[in-house]
Amino acid sequence: MEALAKKLLSLCLVGLCILGLYFYYVVWFVPERVRRKLRMQGIGGPKPFFPYGNISEMKWLTIMEKNKRDAETTEGAIEHDYRSAVFPYYEKWRKEFGAVFAYRMGKVVMVHVSDAEVLKEICLCVSLELGKGTYLKKTHEPLFGQGILKSNGPAWLHQRKLIAPQFFLDKVKRIILIWRKTLSPGLRGPLTENQVGLRTKPRLGMVDLMVDSTNPLVKSWERKIEQNGGMADIKIDDDLRTYSADVISLACFGSSYVVGKEIFMKLRALQKIISKPNMLAEITGLRYLPTRRNREAWKLNREIHTLILKIVKQKGVQERNLLSSILQNASMENMGTKEAEKFIVDNCKSIFFAGHESTAVTATWCLMLLGMYPEWQERVRAEAHDVCGGKAPDAKSIQKMKTLTMVIQEALRLYPPGAFVSREALQEIKLGSIIVPKGVNVRAPVATLHYDPNIWGKDVNEFNPERFANGLIGACRPPHMYLPFGAGARTCLGQNFAMMELKIVLSTIISKFKFSLSTNYRHSPILRLIVEPEYGVNLVLEKA
Repeated sequence: MEALAKKLLSLCLVGLCILGLYFYYVVWFVPERVRRKLRMQGIGGPKPFFPYGNISEMKWLTIMEKNKRDAETTEGAIEHDYRSAVFPYYEKWRKEFGAVFAYRMGKVVMVHVSDAEVLKEICLCVSLELGKGTYLKKTHEPLFGQGILKSNGPAWLHQRKLIAPQFFLDKVKRIILIWRKTLSPGLRGPLTENQVGLRTKPRLGMVDLMVDSTNPLVKSWERKIEQNGGMADIKIDDDLRTYSADVISLACFGSSYVVGKEIFMKLRALQKIISKPNMLAEITGLRYLPTRRNREAWKLNREIHTLILKIVKQKGVQERNLLSSILQNASMENMGTKEAEKFIVDNCKSIFFAGHESTAVTATWCLMLLGMYPEWQERVRAEAHDVCGGKAPDAKSIQKMKTLTMVIQEALRLYPPGAFVSREALQEIKLGSIIVPKGVNVRAPVATLHYDPNIWGKDVNEFNPERFANGLIGACRPPHMYLPFGAGARTCLGQNFAMMELKIVLSTIISKFKFSLSTNYRHSPILRLIVEPEYGVNLVLEKA
């Protein structure tokens, strides 16, 4: 018996040794072999450490910078360039190793790129061998699934062909029939089927839909101003998220926008859970274990899945909206039931998140900047009055708002919602003079490109919408260094929709209110999948 126990113990020890060697091979040997291929091309980088690569140094530098900023006084001018606060490690490594260098996130080899020629190659590349990074794909799967934002190869190409036409400019601007349940004026908050004041009426046009969605926001702010004697300090973030959720819910769901808002609330909660991944779980596979965090994410994912399919079963393709288009495409492709459900749910989640969160955060940054720079606020207000004549904006008037367009473009330069343009070499591929081995992630931090004085001039850190007076070509040379909506074949499909939505909500707010940045505002951009204000944005508003 004792001999058997010794044999079992020996077998266990041998098994643990084999497992340890395999772990070392996967986590250290293979990535370092890839690093050597890059070093042979002259691509240096910081020294990695087992088993996390450079993650520990990245966290330490971020904490040190955070402590430094917290210790400083909050008085004084706001600095727009947030790179040293959000990405201190990139700033340190760029000074040491140049515009192109390699580092490691666990077992994943990353190549940082802020070189114009390499980035141009990424923008021009249409090969399916260069796709979205699979790094953290499993962690982010509850939020994005296998939808168009995260899929690769033929699966991505197939989905893009089905979904992209729905976001063409002519379709965004076309006249469509939206059956909407509209709240009585002034009412806000979650809706119920038996709520007093609900009525059904036809609305014509995507622009009308967006304009109509601004009414609850305007009414809410007017009430707060009246209640506070003609001036109110308002935190605007959640109100803008509500507006954006209303718009994309109506566009996707039509009359089911009540359920749409519930989905958005759960997506927001899910975003907060997965925005700070556990790197040990990524390396070891612990993400599959039922930890408290994982159980919460899985629960939210199941609830979102159920809500989306509930709308599908209730509405089918009776209404003309984005959801009906996705349903029709799934039907035309003769997918199986489970495959069709996954296609529908994953792409709805992708559209909801991209169309809601990024637009709301961009609108928040725009209003923060206009609160800081009253001269530009007055210019936009005068333009909105001249173009609209005191009426609500329409499809023709928003096209004439050149000054507002310049402001939005400059806000997207200073505070782009997407932190990175990230691609993975699904096969070995050449980008410019660099041969990128299979599995390597090429990452271009957008803020690094948007704050490059060699591209934008000496006033790169200043808010100056005038730089876009002659369009992107006049503002940025080369133009592919301006990437608020991504780059190349995977440029954001909804950018026309987003720009129209931004112009409508901003022109409406500026026409109705005068505002300045509150003394309660604390400037602290933070990365939570997208770059947003850590403590929100407070504005002091009064009626215009």
